[in-house]
Amino acid sequence: MQSISPSLERFTSRKLAGLEKRQLRRRLQESNNSAGMQVERDGRTYVNFCSNDYLGLANDPEVIRAAQQAAAKYGAGSGASRLVTGGHHLLFELERRLAALKGSEDCIVFGSGYLANLAIAPALLGAGDLVLVDELAHACIHAGAELSRAEIRKFRHNDLADAREILTAERADYRHAMIMTDGVFSMDGDFAPLPELLALAEEFEAWTLVDDAHAVGVVGEGKGSSAHFSPAAMPPLQMGTLSKALGSYGGYLCASRNVCELLRTRARPLVFTTALPPASIAAALAALDIVERDAERRERPLTLARRFCAAAGLPAPASPIVPVLLGSESRALKASMALQDEGFLVTAIRPPTVPRGTARLRITFSATHVEADIDRLAQCVRVILEETSETA
Repeated sequence: MQSISPSLERFTSRKLAGLEKRQLRRRLQESNNSAGMQVERDGRTYVNFCSNDYLGLANDPEVIRAAQQAAAKYGAGSGASRLVTGGHHLLFELERRLAALKGSEDCIVFGSGYLANLAIAPALLGAGDLVLVDELAHACIHAGAELSRAEIRKFRHNDLADAREILTAERADYRHAMIMTDGVFSMDGDFAPLPELLALAEEFEAWTLVDDAHAVGVVGEGKGSSAHFSPAAMPPLQMGTLSKALGSYGGYLCASRNVCELLRTRARPLVFTTALPPASIAAALAALDIVERDAERRERPLTLARRFCAAAGLPAPASPIVPVLLGSESRALKASMALQDEGFLVTAIRPPTVPRGTARLRITFSATHVEADIDRLAQCVRVILEETSETA
């Protein structure tokens, strides 16, 4: 039987009690997802409005069939790192498809989006370099920046003037510089100003990394945030995930051939991680087929988000992510429970995921949601906002 350390138990108990007191403790719950954005939890079925499965492809029959066939033919796992014997031919096909989608020379697939961001900056930067990170960028971007050993400066969210001020004051003191941002921000649903950001990076000879996890499949004709702009804003480093709109699992970087070749040698999360299983790769390939041919499916999540916001009295959204800011952790938790009582699953988002004082409901829309549920959710949220306004 595993030994228990009394001092470790005292430490963890104190930490858990503190989190509980501040209403910041997280708990894992068993959930069984099914088609049509339904989720079963504690013996009850809810309509899921907090999933990142924006196109409903995780439960699409075509995607499931591709995964089943690949598992039956090639096995359940890859068995090794890609640099050993995990270099399945489907992986190379997936990289070619992703590069074509993103308009890049090459692509490299990782075990997850988080691993991709842990790989990129440390492989390209080091001590004596500078990283600028949007303060609201995803946690894995900040983690990758910290692992790089470069000097890190956070700039105010989407604030080009603040980023320029940092670069003007400090760029000359460093060998290389990189600007890191989300394309579509995961908690607010807004876009980074990519054309202006890329122009700023070029002016100061900085490289730009854009995390497109919440944009591929649903904006820019499915190509992501870069294609959202006209003309397209093409950063040299386009990172993304297979686990959201593409309904599978894994992450990737689309970049030049030289960049990808360097990461194939230097990116520790690639070199020392077992390659993706064949089923996940085949599922992603099938999802790409659907994304490329089905414009109506790509556009539906944003259409539904706009319908919801109009009915709930909220500003028109830029993406399928709609934040409902409530301020305090207690209000967000109370609102989440109220929606659960009505049959909706909408998780309360609290610090440190979002800045203190901005706890919220994060509502996401999928192509497989139905209008009747959208309208009923909007009425429930309208009531919550009215009650919050009265007690503020």
